[in-house]
Amino acid sequence: MSWIRRKAADGIRVGDQFQITRTFTENDVLQFAAITRDYNPIHFDDRFVAAKGIERRICHGLLVGGMVTEIGGQIGWLASGIDFRFKKPVYIGDTITCTLTIHTVGEHDRAQADAVFTNARGEVVLTAHIRGRLPNDTDRNVLRQMMAEGDPTNPLSEKGSGGI
Repeated sequence: MSWIRRKAADGIRVGDQFQITRTFTENDVLQFAAITRDYNPIHFDDRFVAAKGIERRICHGLLVGGMVTEIGGQIGWLASGIDFRFKKPVYIGDTITCTLTIHTVGEHDRAQADAVFTNARGEVVLTAHIRGRLPNDTDRNVLRQMMAEGDPTNPLSEKGSGGI
């Protein structure tokens, strides 16, 4: 994932795109529920799912939407707002690709981006509009220093240990 951080250190521009893919597991759903305390039976109970007329248990929408925070975290983006539109269910075991595109970069490094989430069948399952601040010159210098040190606190980097 360090390629995203390298791009952030070089400077984000209008039109830049970032893409990640992830398969959502049963364990992901369990961990997300434990953290958020969202135990909606749509995520856990097959009888409830059947009563709703849904194919099978679904992932939490914000768990899937959290893919934008993976990209944003690698960039060093400070979000001021995220608007999600949930289009189709994401089932446990689905592989989702999130493509984030930078649309505006303005004064004080304020930016806007849109993200499109698709499943393996190419269906759009979620969209998001993100607003916030990109790293400024000082921040980008710090990012470069972190990467020169091997980005040791970033478990998504090539050398990161994940320790803080």
